[in-house]
Amino acid sequence: MTSRVYIDQPLSAGGTITLPEDAARHLVQVLRMRLGDSFITFNGQGGEYAATLSTVSKREAQASIGEFNTVDRESPLNITLAQCVSKGDRMDYTLQKAVELGVSNIVPLISSRTVVKLDAERWAKKIEHWQGVIISACEQSGRTRVPQLAAHQDLDYWLRSSANDSLKLVLAPGASKQLRQLDPTSRAITLLIGPEGGLSEVECTLAAKHEFIPLALGPRILRTETAGVAALAAIQAQWGDW
Repeated sequence: MTSRVYIDQPLSAGGTITLPEDAARHLVQVLRMRLGDSFITFNGQGGEYAATLSTVSKREAQASIGEFNTVDRESPLNITLAQCVSKGDRMDYTLQKAVELGVSNIVPLISSRTVVKLDAERWAKKIEHWQGVIISACEQSGRTRVPQLAAHQDLDYWLRSSANDSLKLVLAPGASKQLRQLDPTSRAITLLIGPEGGLSEVECTLAAKHEFIPLALGPRILRTETAGVAALAAIQAQWGDW
């Protein structure tokens, strides 16, 4: 399988670029690629390019950009995952799998039962880390556009500012609605997932006030890191490209 590398800069067939330090280290030191070896690169603007290592030194690596491929592997659905932040590597898992499942936007939320408590500096580092998780998942899964990652925000503030014409869903144990009873006529979906311990009654009421439909995914209670992934898979199977 040909290696894929995300490069956040303009790309054009026939050009030569100096690879960012992280990309150069990954290709040369981790993958042990050498002069003349080929890989695929993309910048998140759609499509991807063939590329070849043209210069390799201790200081830098350069690549020659080849033919552009207009391949489109994005979902026909515009899905926003509003995920209450979970602890440890659970959030990493959710973000990685959400990208693989075609999500378009990700919003990390802080709810009353969110156990992760960080200061501003550590939140900034956490967002930077999550961005890296998202990019790596795009490289692995063949995606050519990078999902947008919003800054973390309080759930109640986000609910009050989330006015749009998407189909709004919130997973809720015991809910009566199922996916097959709904239809995202605009092809846009917003999916809200609670934290460990779930959303509080007040938060569920506020979500309903802002037109979020309580959704059931079977009779069992799913963990927060499972719920979003399962819902996204079901959504893609019901309305997407599965």
